[in-house]
Amino acid sequence: MALVTFRVDDRLARLLQRLSRRTGRPKSELIRHALERQFALMRFEGLRASTAPFAEARGWLTDDDIFDEIS
Repeated sequence: MALVTFRVDDRLARLLQRLSRRTGRPKSELIRHALERQFALMRFEGLRASTAPFAEARGWLTDDDIFDEIS
């Protein structure tokens, strides 16, 4: 496993420390989980942005539009 070092402001450091104490999980685990979630969200947003023009061309602007189409 690679070692990565980075800086956070005091507020984030306090929040991380409190969450680590409260959950009993190591800070490194909490940071890994947060990064994994952020990367997944960014992948989703990228996929959504690349498919949105196709959906809009079909008139699908909301979840209800898609539901109406398949119902």
